Amino acid sequence: MFSSHYGVPGYSSLDALLDDDSVEIVVNLTNPDQHYMLSRQALEKDRHVYSEKPLAMDLRNANELCALAQTRNLELVAAPASILGEAAQTIWQAVRHRVRGTPRLVYAEMDDGMVHQIGYQNWRTPSGALWPAEDEFRTGCTLEHAGYALTWLVAMFGPVRRVVTTAHCLLPDKGPHTPENYKTPDFTCCCLDFDKGITARLTNSIIAPHNHYFRIFCEDGILELSETWDFKCPVRSIPIASTRLRRQAHKIFGWDGGHQIPPVRRRQISTARRGYRMDFALGIAEMAQAIQTGRKPRLAGDFSLHITEVSLAIQHPERFGTEYFPVSVPSPVDPMDYQGL
Repeated sequence: MFSSHYGVPGYSSLDALLDDDSVEIVVNLTNPDQHYMLSRQALEKDRHVYSEKPLAMDLRNANELCALAQTRNLELVAAPASILGEAAQTIWQAVRHRVRGTPRLVYAEMDDGMVHQIGYQNWRTPSGALWPAEDEFRTGCTLEHAGYALTWLVAMFGPVRRVVTTAHCLLPDKGPHTPENYKTPDFTCCCLDFDKGITARLTNSIIAPHNHYFRIFCEDGILELSETWDFKCPVRSIPIASTRLRRQAHKIFGWDGGHQIPPVRRRQISTARRGYRMDFALGIAEMAQAIQTGRKPRLAGDFSLHITEVSLAIQHPERFGTEYFPVSVPSPVDPMDYQGL
């Protein structure tokens, strides 16, 4: 169904695909509990791997994949790659240039509303595949969505040094597609500590109404955007000032108390026919370009491992502890130049 819709070759099995010497990168879009096994098979056949999030459902397995890729001199990258999009690059540029001074606090929301009550039964991809509700509920909104905010935070501010989290399954009955023995958190809230005194609060839920705001509170104002899933979302720079001072500034300077920051670059991108303006192929394209030119992909190896480790710690305080200190240390990420992409 997928291959016929998009007009690409199909294979009868993973072994058949891996026997094709023309395949250099395996893109693993299977359900999360299959990521580890299939990615490992591809790496063992000396193929680079771009995996959906997370790398694995268990941190030990994620570490194993990264070690295997390194041993075989292969690249392993995990989604999401939205940090490579224009909106993320624009707000990151504003952070680097200290447009509103030194960052101190970040609020990131990944709330999606009560998915089980908004007609997901009719959700289909352009190729006709139904949304895998039971698997999505079993995996949980944190492992599915936290990475969108985490990749932005880690790229901008470096490693997460400390995680303090709470996680709950608040609505254990999600209707006919509720998994058996369903206990996966449908709400998590965590505080993340970074170097240089920067702290972030991140929420994930399929309880609270849709909210994908990303706000960076700096010493001289706020940098914000309203939708992390929109590569073309406007970024605003807002000063911190009293209403009286804003009125006075407007009277004297004609200044409205804030402005939209020009995007770093406008690209013609291919996005989903429905839903959000995200270029899902950008991460794969950046990875392929990196391999072709002999450099490391921006989100490769230890970066993707760090995002996986922190995501797992947020979802599973019963395993990692309410307070957790991540072990993995990601390499710094360079800003995008979009050359050839």
